[in-house]
Amino acid sequence: MDKSVGKPLDRVDGRLKVTGAAKYSAEFPQQGMAYAVMVTSTIANGTITKVDSAEAEKAPGVLAVLSPEKPPQLATDPSKKQSPVDRVVHVLQTKRVDYQHQPVALVVADTIERATHAAALVKVQYQADKPNADFKAAKAQAYKPQTILWVPAAHEQGKASGEKADAEVDATYSTPYEHHNPMEPHATTAMWEGDRLTVWDSTQGVFGTRARLAALLGLPPANVRVITKFVGGGFGCKGSTWAHTVLAAMAAKAVSRPVKLVLRRDQMFGPVGYRPETEQRVQLQARKDGKLLLIRHEVMNPTSTFDEFAEPSAMQTRMLYASEQIITSHSLVKLTLGTPTFTRAPGESSGTFALESAMDELAYKLNMDPIELRVKNHADKDPESGNPWSSKSLKECYRAGAEKFGWAKRNPKPGSMKDGNILIGWGMATATYPARRMKASAKASLLPDGTVKVLAGSQDLGTGTYTVMTQIAADVLGLPPAKVQFDLGDTNMPETPVSGGSWTASSVGSAVKLVAQALRDKAIALAVADAASPLHGADPKQVQVAGGELVSGGKRESYAALMKRQKLPSLDAEATGQPGPESGKYSMHSFGAQFAEVRVDPELGTVRVSRWVGAFGAGTILNAKTAESQMMGGIIMGIGMALMEKSVVDVRTGRFITQDLAEYHVPVNPDVPNIDVLFVPENDPYVNEIGAKGIGEIGITGVAAAVANAVYHATGKRIRDLPLTLDKLLTA
Repeated sequence: MDKSVGKPLDRVDGRLKVTGAAKYSAEFPQQGMAYAVMVTSTIANGTITKVDSAEAEKAPGVLAVLSPEKPPQLATDPSKKQSPVDRVVHVLQTKRVDYQHQPVALVVADTIERATHAAALVKVQYQADKPNADFKAAKAQAYKPQTILWVPAAHEQGKASGEKADAEVDATYSTPYEHHNPMEPHATTAMWEGDRLTVWDSTQGVFGTRARLAALLGLPPANVRVITKFVGGGFGCKGSTWAHTVLAAMAAKAVSRPVKLVLRRDQMFGPVGYRPETEQRVQLQARKDGKLLLIRHEVMNPTSTFDEFAEPSAMQTRMLYASEQIITSHSLVKLTLGTPTFTRAPGESSGTFALESAMDELAYKLNMDPIELRVKNHADKDPESGNPWSSKSLKECYRAGAEKFGWAKRNPKPGSMKDGNILIGWGMATATYPARRMKASAKASLLPDGTVKVLAGSQDLGTGTYTVMTQIAADVLGLPPAKVQFDLGDTNMPETPVSGGSWTASSVGSAVKLVAQALRDKAIALAVADAASPLHGADPKQVQVAGGELVSGGKRESYAALMKRQKLPSLDAEATGQPGPESGKYSMHSFGAQFAEVRVDPELGTVRVSRWVGAFGAGTILNAKTAESQMMGGIIMGIGMALMEKSVVDVRTGRFITQDLAEYHVPVNPDVPNIDVLFVPENDPYVNEIGAKGIGEIGITGVAAAVANAVYHATGKRIRDLPLTLDKLLTA
């Protein structure tokens, strides 16, 4: 039987999605459902002096109004975090206002229309303080954190030889505030049954949400069940538990009814995080042959006054290129804004814009081809750890991508390539992202009809997790994918990590492979020990599985026949996978090369991306179709980052004035060119049991730099401040 891993298998959940049968977190109707609407602050800094809810409480259908006037009781201080990925949440415990759109009241009614109307009747009075929301003006108050999550925020490696550089780049690059805008806004449905809480939540991590809710509400984790069957996009904003999830549970308790709370689109620009603005200084020094002597990357970004989040934009700089000396650091500035959070490839997407733009500038100063410069400084081992790579196909990505793109035909002189009056630019950049793995568990059951059910409490963000896990289990068990049912998204299932960091496939996929192997071995053991089986007495090591049958020496028996004779309701196995000693011996990363063609109107300053090639080395590709889709999605998001995405803060009020998709621009069909995605064959025997590296985030890395480099090639204008809007080109 042909293996299914690697094949472009259609999504197993595809029919559910296109028919509307796939149920998202706001689509689980409950008897007696009530609806909650948040009232959020209209100031960014100050104190609530009064919440007047009298009129709202008298409105038809209103069941409760929660506010800091009578703070709902919690078991744990919400400013204390259980995990580094947790966020400090504002859940009506204090009258202090720390940022605009902070929840200051919650209205619960019997319909969403009545709740919305009553929320508009709540009158909140404030003593406003002057906001401190001007990043540039506040830079003098920057401080250096000790760590970013689990790693040092500053790092220095190698020593300078004192050799005089022949070429140098020392420039500042900046990226703006960016907000997540998944198709599905944050949504929570909460229901209590005695002291047990069930929550349907649009989250990237059901177990993290369970832990946070249990701690805040004073419940044993076993009393909290979190269910997430489908997520309509996350991109990092759903990786932490935010205030609305806690408020939904508190409201359900207060009214003794299930409560649904769905954020409005404008509230996606408030209490659920964003990618912070960054200011990045990159200094490169090199010999005339291109060999790097120094890489310095200094990053600064704003965080909130009450919490801390650093955009780790210098992390890839520690490992991407070989240099005599590499110095990286991160600084933070506290502002009266909400707390930033993870956004697709946090750090690497913004950091590769700065680093890869600087590499392009250096290539021009040295009169070298940008690919030649990168190959010259190719790191044969990890410069940060000194460890060998578990696998690395970056040079092959350069070669394959350049060949597909036609890079050899490029005239390097800026402004030299034209189509009539339109300037044509070609640019490239390196892509990279860590190949991480976390502890994960799975359970598998062989059923009497010979089908298999596999469970893991993971999340599918739309990336194809249902599908690739089905393929992995099917291949191990020798079954067609149609005979395997994989289910996820429930804390009653075996524990798995948050779906972030591009580690779901490697972590959960490894657990699924291990549990499928354990179940296969159990079935083989049953057959060879059963006197009535055709395989009785066979060597278990010689028994193969194919087509739903156990096969050895020309004899065979189907799973269904075995189960019928054994009269078992199911044959079960459980397994857990986690990183082993290899994680400390090898450096594990995915790599790629991005190639962009842009068309620039010199009179209007408009930029259109007209062609794209991305070549990637990411270990075993589990599904050719969903993998290509992931890479295309990342590239499209990177094009948005390069050309249009930006949230604007009014520093006078501390408010994000970008509040909807009419003003926050994202790429639509006419903005997206033909995208060619190439996967370089790569075998990695060390990264995990399935040899796969995560691909959810690498696709966006290097994209903004490739566009900016192409714009320079087209125009001779170096724009170091994203997004690359026409005003910057016209005034450069």
